Amino acid sequence: MDPNSNHREDFRRKRRSSLNLHRNRVFAASETNFKPGNTAARLFGVIAILAVSFGLAWAAHMYFAVHNAINSAGGNNNSATSAKILARQPISVLVLGVDQGIEGRHEQGNSDTLILATLNPSKNKATMTSIPRDTLVDVKGDPGNKYFMFRVNSAYEVGGSKASMKTVSSLLNVPINYYLEVNMKALKSLVNAVGGVDVNVPFDFSYDWCSFHKGKQHLNGRHAVAYVRMRKEDPRGDYGRQMRQRQVIEAVAHKAMSVNTISNYRKLAEIFNKYVKTNLSFNDMIALALNYRGCMKKMDSGYIQGHDAWINGSSIQVASNEELQKVSNKIRKNLGLDTETLDNEETRQNDLNNERNHLKWDDPNPFTNYQVFDSNSDTPESSDNSSGSQSSQSSSSKSDDWLDIFK
Repeated sequence: MDPNSNHREDFRRKRRSSLNLHRNRVFAASETNFKPGNTAARLFGVIAILAVSFGLAWAAHMYFAVHNAINSAGGNNNSATSAKILARQPISVLVLGVDQGIEGRHEQGNSDTLILATLNPSKNKATMTSIPRDTLVDVKGDPGNKYFMFRVNSAYEVGGSKASMKTVSSLLNVPINYYLEVNMKALKSLVNAVGGVDVNVPFDFSYDWCSFHKGKQHLNGRHAVAYVRMRKEDPRGDYGRQMRQRQVIEAVAHKAMSVNTISNYRKLAEIFNKYVKTNLSFNDMIALALNYRGCMKKMDSGYIQGHDAWINGSSIQVASNEELQKVSNKIRKNLGLDTETLDNEETRQNDLNNERNHLKWDDPNPFTNYQVFDSNSDTPESSDNSSGSQSSQSSSSKSDDWLDIFK
């Protein structure tokens, strides 16, 4: 055995160890750059990256949750942004509060709340116009024109949101781009989802075991439902209720578009999916929230003022040509449209009654002599005129329909 072999093996081991140490130092941090304080910085950096990652994942999850809910509410999977909204043009939205499920109702129901809203982003202005549910209108979208000249809320029963949009559009001579059909059962959940709303109560009253006091008051969901449903104790009747409905809707809209309610988007999405139907897509909603939110700063809120009338034994609200023209002008102006003189079935009926029955619009007493004339004719529906456009049998049948629809 070579006496020097042990010395050569020791030399090789030391050389390999030195080379490995040298290679490892290539990837190691310099000792001069390594300071105790940098450990905390690295730790915070890792935490920040994790937080951003989880935040992005949560945001993506919420995005698709809201996306699916809104598109399900619209009844389609179209998520494209509408051309008008994409171009930031003025738009109109008909809000319909339907009464399905309220007080045991399970049929199609009527739209007891009708509010036409317009948004003009270039002016940063919005209008919100209530249409009394008992307003006499030419109901559109009804095959065979069976329900000619009825209450506006019956349009929903005849043909749903589409019939309501056509009817209101014809009444005021304004285009209606979108609709929001909200089941009134959703109001309680919507108000709770945004943390309640603040309203200015006009007078003291109690309704459905809820008390309200004149002045500013915070309402939860249950109190909000009672607040907008009370009618008989209001000295302004249904007009006072419409004002309170607009208050709550405006307050919910303000809070829903606030950054303070981001954590509640899931709740809003679930409520939307369950109780709301609309032809607005998800991208439309996002674009409205981003580009139209300035409109909420300047809100012109109002209503169509009708005159009480008794027609065929039923209480109806008849709006004068002057009133309809005033409302039409206001809405068309905010939509960037020129004003036009109204010429529709409602104005024709008013003209015929002014001429034949000498209506006194400044008299606060209800009309008892307002008549509904046949379509395209100056013959009252209730008359028995065999030489007219319709037989007496047909006229009698339509009169019976009138009585049936208002029962």
